[in-house]
Amino acid sequence: MRRLFWLGVGVAAGVTLARKATETARQATPAGLASNVGGAISELAGAVGAFGADVRAGMSEREQELSEMVQQRSGVPARPGRGPVGPASAAGRRTAARPQARRARRAEG
Repeated sequence: MRRLFWLGVGVAAGVTLARKATETARQATPAGLASNVGGAISELAGAVGAFGADVRAGMSEREQELSEMVQQRSGVPARPGRGPVGPASAAGRRTAARPQARRARRAEG
């Protein structure tokens, strides 16, 4: 009975080791490596997407906090749905007006 038990343990260990060896050999092939790299890239893409979503959510919350703070301190209501007002948008307006001003000077001179 004792020998039969150890025979069964040996067979189970042999089958397990054979399967592990086969799986390891499959992963070492070019197809197995490509599968591993593909899985890693898709996992990385998912992580980057989740990070971007977290950043956008944090930006939105902070923008809301700042808007409320400005409204409390200045009494000026926030402008919902409007783009940012500042150097970037002002510069965009100036560059759009420049070609017209040059054309006007050329026509005068």
